Amino acid sequence: MTGVAETLRARREAGEGALIGYLPIGFPTFDESIDAAVGIAQSGVDIIELGVPYSDPVMDGLVIQAATQRALAEGFRLSHAFEAVRRITAECDADVLLMTYWNPVVQYGVERFADDLIDAGGAGLITPDLVPDEGAEWIAASARTGLDRVFLAAPSSSDDRLAQAVETSRGFVYAVSTMGITGARTDIDTAARSLVSRLRDAGAENACVGLGISTPEQVREVLEYADGAIVGSALVKALADGGVPAVGELAAQLATGTTRTRHDLKGSR
Repeated sequence: MTGVAETLRARREAGEGALIGYLPIGFPTFDESIDAAVGIAQSGVDIIELGVPYSDPVMDGLVIQAATQRALAEGFRLSHAFEAVRRITAECDADVLLMTYWNPVVQYGVERFADDLIDAGGAGLITPDLVPDEGAEWIAASARTGLDRVFLAAPSSSDDRLAQAVETSRGFVYAVSTMGITGARTDIDTAARSLVSRLRDAGAENACVGLGISTPEQVREVLEYADGAIVGSALVKALADGGVPAVGELAAQLATGTTRTRHDLKGSR
């Protein structure tokens, strides 16, 4: 069992779900991004999804796009990702996953990337634009190093695609709650519940839901049936508007939604 899977299991056995928080590296500055990540971990985030800025973030919403473009303008380099992971894991106990488009990993070298990430204390990768049947090189590198590999599953995915995502993912499967780009929404797409049910039928031990979660109530709703709730745009906006104190405050508010009060997750399996 990997570190991320162990965290999800521990939260489940405690009668709670996991809160997963996304923040981009280098926004608004590199040092502030480190402080923000440590701050949300200290405020109740269990797993940090650390975004690697990329020049063509086609799956990200406007809030995250603006933040990552600023990070690039401020001089972000891929080597900064490993430095960020090293500094964050030295200051808190949260698991740290990098969220990255696949091209930067290929350009850096897949084996080298895996080695540098494990050396920095990272837990693994979330790869939104890499599908399992095109990920043989990463699957091999992660198997060698023990890193988690998180693939995405969407409501439009066929049963065969979902089974493939379940089989190849390690840590959890990322259930995309709505089609399209990321961004906070007032309602969580009801397709998420159906998608997680399909992933359970395909054998998923851990399924976490992201895209659109922004309130404690939505966290609680998602954790009725999923193992983790992933929050991104809302945290990035809080950081943009109010700095490190504001993003820590929002994380603490979101964490109040992680206690399951209406349904036992084990009963939904």
